[in-house]
Amino acid sequence: MLNEFVAFLKTYGVIGLAIAVIIGGKANALVTAMVDGVFMPVVTFFIPGGAWRTATLDLGPIHLLLGPVLGAAVDFFIVAFLVFWLSKKVLKEEVVAKK
Repeated sequence: MLNEFVAFLKTYGVIGLAIAVIIGGKANALVTAMVDGVFMPVVTFFIPGGAWRTATLDLGPIHLLLGPVLGAAVDFFIVAFLVFWLSKKVLKEEVVAKK
């Protein structure tokens, strides 16, 4: 039964997947720290008031939370660009191409 379990782990790449999940979690922490500690202070410097992540738009009975949506969009684009840039450096590709 132990041999069968080890064969299962090897056949389905469970160990590689587990390693990828662990490294991915740590990479997420690194990118989040870079966004929060380095890039967002620069973005906040150029946006007057500094509290843009809590901005709201009141349209009578409708209360739109624009700040969190804008903040998530900015975070997404910064993270996406960082992942793209780091991938190019690690993979040493001149042009990203579909494979």
